[in-house]
Amino acid sequence: MKFLMLVCWDAKKMDAQTEPDPSDTPNAESFPWLDDLQAQGRWITGDQLAPPRRARSVRVRDGKPIVTDGPFVETKEAIGGFDIIECRSLEEAVEIAAKHPVARTGTIEVRPLWGN
Repeated sequence: MKFLMLVCWDAKKMDAQTEPDPSDTPNAESFPWLDDLQAQGRWITGDQLAPPRRARSVRVRDGKPIVTDGPFVETKEAIGGFDIIECRSLEEAVEIAAKHPVARTGTIEVRPLWGN
């Protein structure tokens, strides 16, 4: 089964981060949690998102789009990244999420992909 992990942490801290220059070479820094999942063949894909200040929320009401700045809700935490993993059960996915470094200071929401 495939699971989406929404990685959420402090929105103010994300907004304060300096964004990388797109022309820079990606940092090859080791990330033990990810290295371990890749070695097990459980990690499918994932990435960090741009800070909430760059988000736009789009709703359509009465046939007209309404666009607002920022994430879709006012909260202290925002989605800062995601991972898609392959596991045998929701319980196993929760165990993996509990080992994610951000779980110590933020929140990891685990949700099965539709149809799994």
